[in-house]
Amino acid sequence: MKILITGSSGLVGQALVLFLMAQGHTIIRLGHTRPYASQDLEGVDAVIHLAGESITQRWTPEQKQKIRESRVNSTLSLANMMAQLSHPPKVLICASAIGFYGNRVDEPLTEASAPGHEFLSEVCQAWEAATQPAQAKDIRVVNLRFGIILSPKGGALKQMLPPFQLGMGGPLGSGKQIMSWISLEDVIGVIYHALFTESLTGPVNTVAPNPVTNSQFSKILGKVLFRPSFAPVPEFAVKLLFGEMGEALLLSSSQVVPQKLQASGYHFRHPQLEEALRSMLGKSIL
Repeated sequence: MKILITGSSGLVGQALVLFLMAQGHTIIRLGHTRPYASQDLEGVDAVIHLAGESITQRWTPEQKQKIRESRVNSTLSLANMMAQLSHPPKVLICASAIGFYGNRVDEPLTEASAPGHEFLSEVCQAWEAATQPAQAKDIRVVNLRFGIILSPKGGALKQMLPPFQLGMGGPLGSGKQIMSWISLEDVIGVIYHALFTESLTGPVNTVAPNPVTNSQFSKILGKVLFRPSFAPVPEFAVKLLFGEMGEALLLSSSQVVPQKLQASGYHFRHPQLEEALRSMLGKSIL
């Protein structure tokens, strides 16, 4: 296949490009140095849209605007161009996030669950809605609602590793918040599965089938690293250090179920957290 990828320099994008090239596909990498143009899409079989401003910087009003516009505007632009082509790509796989659901304490969340009302939820709703022009053209659209993507090369786990390796890691706030996670290897697997599974459309929860509480995560990561993990970070400290971003990303809870993936026959490489961490951190299973 000839596949166009935006956001190819990010954590997921870099790994995805290497994987798809190894499978023999032709990759077009689209950066953010210029606006998208219709000629970029000529002869393309599939589009994987991963581009977007980082959400891990402090959320000033300006940063919030960048987060929203970088996702919604670029997606709408891409979908509109695809809709205008005489021979458009067959599928658009577009990133989204489980932030769609907001902070939901004990409720199992499937793709049919209602959205939340927080900033990230509103961004995700607008982000997914921006693919509508492509859907109206009968292009198959898959909105991958990514959970917490785990890799020592980036994202949350990369930031957690230094304090945990020093024996200074521990739960955040109450530690009761549920973390819906997925390994980077499974993210790549899910994207590849979505490319070729024609029955898969609309929102797809891209999370492992076994979420954990923040306390459980801390305990398992400490075990894998052979380090104590009992140094809690109080809720007020998280809010003081990171503001609204910390509250939304570190203290909120979401028990997300990969219902559509499992129904479509996707086989998770890392369904359990301990095995996933041992695999990606190179520690043998005891």
